[in-house]
Parts: sequence; structure tokens; C-alpha cells
Amino acid sequence: MKIKKAVFPVAGLGTRFLPATKAMPKEMLPVVDKPLIQYAVEEALEAGIEQIIFVTGRGKSALEDHFDYSYRLQNTLLTKGKDKLLESVINLVPESGTIIYTRQNEAKGLGHAIWCARDIVGDEPFAVLLADDLIKSEKPVLKQMINEFDRVRASIAAVEEVDPKHTDKYGIVDADEMGNSLVQVKKMVEKPKPEEAPSNLAIIGRYILTPKIFEILQNTQKGAGGEIQLTDAMSKLMESQPVYGYRFEGRRFDCGSKAGFQKANFAFCMDQPEIKDELIEFIKDYIK
Repeated sequence: MKIKKAVFPVAGLGTRFLPATKAMPKEMLPVVDKPLIQYAVEEALEAGIEQIIFVTGRGKSALEDHFDYSYRLQNTLLTKGKDKLLESVINLVPESGTIIYTRQNEAKGLGHAIWCARDIVGDEPFAVLLADDLIKSEKPVLKQMINEFDRVRASIAAVEEVDPKHTDKYGIVDADEMGNSLVQVKKMVEKPKPEEAPSNLAIIGRYILTPKIFEILQNTQKGAGGEIQLTDAMSKLMESQPVYGYRFEGRRFDCGSKAGFQKANFAFCMDQPEIKDELIEFIKDYIK
């Protein structure tokens, strides 16, 4: 079955970026000239996803407006002859029916957010993208993963090696190497202390999941942080289905942290010829 639907959990408050996120969703923080959520949506659409499912919460209207037409803005740009800017704001609006919104009324964690999309996803495999993980790659990471799903027909999580001192920030896997960038997961642990971690191979914000995960999430108890953890549900899923990790091609930026967010801005600025040289000269001068 083709992967046609992608879930975007976007109900979080973004407290690490206060006060910037007091009135603006953290997913709308810009990297150069595009908000984080737009990069993630573009990745999904380039991978062949046909339906975007946002799991939102209170205060996310700016995100919803971003993916809608703004006739006043478009008319202003048209009147002033700013054709390229006009094209950019028109092109970011997907066709009607491509985006669906549903609410996560309580902050119960990532697993609960995904469960909130169960009736929209239905009985088919689907993708999950976390906008905080911005990945710079030649080929969209989700497309890389879909290619592997077409081969193994089982749940897959994107993984990468992290600093062993930081395992308590991630879901960590113990896995067997399979070649072709795949590992078969034997065990998952949510945010283990470095001395208790089975490895330093961390799950990052890209998943392809089979629909059985909804049945498991329905009965998953609160775990680390008092939340319903997707990692716990995937551990249970492994009792009846294989789960794989995929070592993706690309560089990830953790835009959920202030340092990672600034690194992403710098890296993506390097792809902008009109500002690249000026920025490099500024940095050289500033750090003298």
C-alpha cells in the first residue's frame, strides 16, 4: 500500500523559545525565510504524500493561516509588481483537501498526538514528521524511508548516532545491522541515562508506522515525563511486527534547541548566494 498520509504533531507550546513563542507557534519560527513547518511539509509533498494531517492545539491559528490564501497580501504584491514574491506565497498553499486539522486537547505526549489522528489515517501505513528536526539533504529523508518501506513493509524510524553523553534527550535503540542503511531494532528505551543506554543510536523525527500502532497507543500507559511515549508503543509493536531503523543521508539540525536552531539558519544561509558572502565576512570579523 502506498504511503499517502503524513501526521504532523504541532500542538506543543515551544517553551524553550519563550518569549518568542508566547503568541507564535514554534513551528512558525523562520529558518532564513521559511518557517520550520514549511520545510517539513515540502519534504512530505516531495516524497509523494497526498494528505497532510496537522495535530494542533490552542494558539496555532498562524500555522493554519500560513497554508491558506491571503488575498489582501496577494493583491498588494500584484499591484506592486512583485511577481516572484507573489508566486512564493501562492505556491505554498496546497490543493484543497490536502491539509486536515485535528485537535490534541490535552498535552499527553507524542504518542497521544499521533493517536489523535487515528480516524483520519484509518487502516493504512502512514508517516510522521516532527518539524523540530530539520534535515538538509539532497533527497528528502522521508522519500528515502518510503523507498525502504516499499522493500520491507514494516515500521521504520529514522536513526542517527548522537553524543553518548546526550542519550537522555532521545529514544535510543539497541539494534542489529542489516546493511543498506537499515538496522533491525531489538529494544527501544526512552531517554535513558548515558550509563544505562544500550547504544548511542537515537531515533529522530521521521517515522513510517503501520496502523497497528493505533491499537497499541490506545492502551499505552504514561511513561517518561508522565506522557504517552511513541517509543513505548513501538516497543510493544515489536512483539508482533518487526521494526527497523534507517540511517538516513543528510544532516539533521535540532531546531528544538536554541543552538541547533541558529546552526540551521547558518547552514541554510550558505545556500543563499545573495547573503552568503556577506554573512561569512561578518562572522569572520565578529569572532576576531
